[in-house]
Amino acid sequence: RPPCAMDWQVLTRELTLYLESQVRVGFFGSGVGLSLVLGFGVAYACYYLNSIAKKPQLVASNDRFCRFLEEYCPVVTETYYPTIWCWEGRVQTLLRPFITSRPQVQYRNELIKTADGGQISLDWFDNNDSSYYPDASTRPTVLLLPGLTGTSKESYILHMIHQSETLGYRCVVFNNRGIAGEELLTPRTYCAANTEDLEAVIHHVHNLHPSAPFMAAGVSMGGMLLLNYLGKTGRDTPLMAAAIFSAGWNVFESVESLEKPLNWLLFNYYLTTCLQSSISRHRQMLEKLFDMDLVMKARTVREFDKQFTSVMFGYRSIDDYYEDASPCRKLKSVGIPVLCLNSVDDVFSPAHAIPVETAKQNANVALVLTSCGGHIGFLEGIWPRKCTYMDRVFKQFVQAVFEHGNKIFSM
Repeated sequence: RPPCAMDWQVLTRELTLYLESQVRVGFFGSGVGLSLVLGFGVAYACYYLNSIAKKPQLVASNDRFCRFLEEYCPVVTETYYPTIWCWEGRVQTLLRPFITSRPQVQYRNELIKTADGGQISLDWFDNNDSSYYPDASTRPTVLLLPGLTGTSKESYILHMIHQSETLGYRCVVFNNRGIAGEELLTPRTYCAANTEDLEAVIHHVHNLHPSAPFMAAGVSMGGMLLLNYLGKTGRDTPLMAAAIFSAGWNVFESVESLEKPLNWLLFNYYLTTCLQSSISRHRQMLEKLFDMDLVMKARTVREFDKQFTSVMFGYRSIDDYYEDASPCRKLKSVGIPVLCLNSVDDVFSPAHAIPVETAKQNANVALVLTSCGGHIGFLEGIWPRKCTYMDRVFKQFVQAVFEHGNKIFSM
């Protein structure tokens, strides 16, 4: 049972002891208030245990892959107990960046050139003190892809690196063009559909350490980009496997969900301003090709993509871009083992848009669907400062692939 697991008896006993020790006078002192609070607590605990805390749904057509996960990545079969006071998806999404700790990570930065004259910033965590893998040439390597405007400084990336460090692995973070402090050398940034930069990074890392086991993990848009790459390359990739977290499977459904009034207020407008902020520093370079005044007037992600992203990458329309960017269209072509974690209450990726039936048709794909968790949330424990459910899935799956992967590669 995970450390955050709890049952009804434990909850009621803890609540009773707390109330008896802390609440002595006034309304509660009459005994009536105490009974009401205790009754509410018990009812809430009962509701939580019956309706909120659930085992995730594991979707996989390959029995061998399922057995592999059950044995070496058991967290995907255990009940997920979301933080009892903030289990709702939007709340989890909003709170995670503020609640979770930020492990200290010392990076080594590398700038690599691209075929079109641009540059990509990579942040390496070499883990040279690894006692499990002292030989750098064979030290397992995890490529990490952050979300839409994320970089190597995001808390979820730092936690993934912390988990990898304890296992002795090396990490490298792929920062999309122009958002990690480096200059844009050409008027081009990035998008979820174009995999050229990711292909360049994967081959660069593999060429540096050709004998090292190599896999990747992508979060949100990073996961979408990774899935689109895997759908394009099939088995022709140096990656052994991949982990995907909170990917938006169908971009049309994602933007429609984010344009609902409450979601626009909580997420869409903020994301749009983040995108505008990420390119404003490069305005002089980008003004060569774009009407930047028009781009900066966008009030939704869709408007930004219509005026900027789709134009930059040569799409005839925003619909053409969104269709190409949607990983659900390429999932059937993925040729290596992939584990995808989503929460069905994620407003960035609505439950009805998760390609469950398509996943069942590809033996390389496993979906793990939790009932709660939001978008890159997955908070658990009373005070979720450290490890989240997502972090535990990442750690167990990466370790399973690197140390027992031969048991699924013969699928």
